[in-house]
Amino acid sequence: MVDSTQLAKSKGIHRRTGKTFYFATRVLPERVRRPTYVLYAFFRIADEIVDDPGDLSPAEQRAELERLRAEALGERETTDPVLAAFCEIRAAHGIPDDEVNAFVDAMISDIETSRYDTYADLEAYMRGSAAAVGHMMTAIMGADEPAVARPHAGALGEAFQLTNFIRDVREDIVDRDRIYLPETTLDEHGVDYDQLRRFEMDDAVAGVISTELHRAEDLYREGVAGIKYLPEDCQFAVLLASVLYADHHRLIRTRDLDVLSATPQLSTTRKLYLVARTRWEWVWNKDPETVFEAVSPLSHATAHRRGPEEPALAR
Repeated sequence: MVDSTQLAKSKGIHRRTGKTFYFATRVLPERVRRPTYVLYAFFRIADEIVDDPGDLSPAEQRAELERLRAEALGERETTDPVLAAFCEIRAAHGIPDDEVNAFVDAMISDIETSRYDTYADLEAYMRGSAAAVGHMMTAIMGADEPAVARPHAGALGEAFQLTNFIRDVREDIVDRDRIYLPETTLDEHGVDYDQLRRFEMDDAVAGVISTELHRAEDLYREGVAGIKYLPEDCQFAVLLASVLYADHHRLIRTRDLDVLSATPQLSTTRKLYLVARTRWEWVWNKDPETVFEAVSPLSHATAHRRGPEEPALAR
């Protein structure tokens, strides 16, 4: 059983490093909220081995991730409270080893991969780094029809991550010299890596960002369509997370698609507004797709493609 020390450490990591998702996690039922803190902390510990390695060489990073894998799968003992808690939750909720392996494999690939030739290449990476996360969340929620819910959960996980990739272009270049925009998309719009690394924003870069936003928005619609297959006590929280992540698209568009000058961030006031607005819509209509279209900026995305000025939304 996960003890209070393990839970406190996991919750602290989640609150500090995953502010958007933490907002939505707080409205999950306790039976799911607690293991979610642990899952997210596990993901962050693995991620930080890659993103903040200190003096570790690539070989040492791989060794650390393999140690983490073995401890998370219960193949060796651990003294880390988060890994110990994750191991218990994995066993209690029947999280498949394949999902854990897919996630760790994606982290290992991040050690030396900093560019992606095609969207298919990026999608293969997100299968482990994002879709696997959605699948694990489905397991701890206890969906009645997991085989039906899992593909939608995977799509939603990829949508969240793709939004992060678009939002964090500048930060990923500055901190990690990584670019998660496919080279084929850059080529299509006449943009090269050097331009991005010089943070030269122009219409061509805006075209790249627009393409990737639409790609993510297709994933949101696929993901949100599956929320109805989740337990009723989890649906609002997942819907709220979808609204919060997707609202970065509104913010990016109000900045004329400029993600190179600074990293767009939602204010706490805006998040609270979205929580209240989503809750209000949910009271009157328990259909996740209808509420998502009413609250999120994606309902304006088609109009944006046609060219008219997008309606201003409350900030």
